[in-house]
Amino acid sequence: MNNKDFRTRLKIAKKEFAKNHPSENNKKGYFMGSAFRLGTELVAAVVVGTIIGFILDNWFDTKPWLIIIFFFFGVFAGIINVIRVAKNMQKED
Repeated sequence: MNNKDFRTRLKIAKKEFAKNHPSENNKKGYFMGSAFRLGTELVAAVVVGTIIGFILDNWFDTKPWLIIIFFFFGVFAGIINVIRVAKNMQKED
């Protein structure tokens, strides 16, 4: 085996290794994105639930009961969404 063949094989092996083993910076970015997504799922569900409660309270003139009820519905839906998304992320890994 000559020196040129060895260098070519080494370059190919390095490229394959880089594909299969992402750098630490890529992992940190992936984890930050995942955490941001989970937080957004929870906050969005709570905000939507509260807005629906607010609209229904104004419509039926039942302040503050529907806001409170739909706030807790939003919290519950947000937790369910976070669990579902986390399970899907875990399956991908």
